[in-house]
Amino acid sequence: KALEIVKDPLFFASSMLAHGDADGGVAGSISTTGDVLRAAIQTIGLKEGSKVVSSTFLMSFDDGRVFTYGDCGVVPYPDSVQLASIAVDSADTHYKLTGIEPKVAMLSFSTMGSAKHERVELVTDALKLAKAQKPGLDIDGELQFDTAYVSSVGERKAPESKVAGHANVFIFPNLDAGNISYKITERLGGATATGPI
Repeated sequence: KALEIVKDPLFFASSMLAHGDADGGVAGSISTTGDVLRAAIQTIGLKEGSKVVSSTFLMSFDDGRVFTYGDCGVVPYPDSVQLASIAVDSADTHYKLTGIEPKVAMLSFSTMGSAKHERVELVTDALKLAKAQKPGLDIDGELQFDTAYVSSVGERKAPESKVAGHANVFIFPNLDAGNISYKITERLGGATATGPI
């Protein structure tokens, strides 16, 4: 049985990673995201402390700007616990890949209570959990994208926030928003999308 499993390139590569015989792997050009994830979960497992398997996209621009988008490829409608884990894991990934301290924006259609809705509450609940999970992480929300990214808007709409107007890690409330956004950023904005990571 084990010999059959390692004949699959995804399982073979994941096994090499799990045993320290490789530092990284690239997969997915001829395999589905689901197949890649199954192989990794069964051989490597989840990161200690993670509550969910999620993904990020590294969004790179020619002028040197680099952002992390999460989750854009795995969890369709995360609950608040999953969303908190996605935020913390995305921040860690951002730092490991770029060496830049993460400033994490929990995105929503609302900024700091400008709208009342159960989907907004999900984001604010996730924010509380993420802060408890990783004290000291620069994370804030709920923030609309322009508030998170544009300094002048951040100063006006969320003047007390250390993240507003300066975010480099964007956490989307669901896969619809994340997947659509990374593709818009890539196709209209000219970014290079690397992922799912």
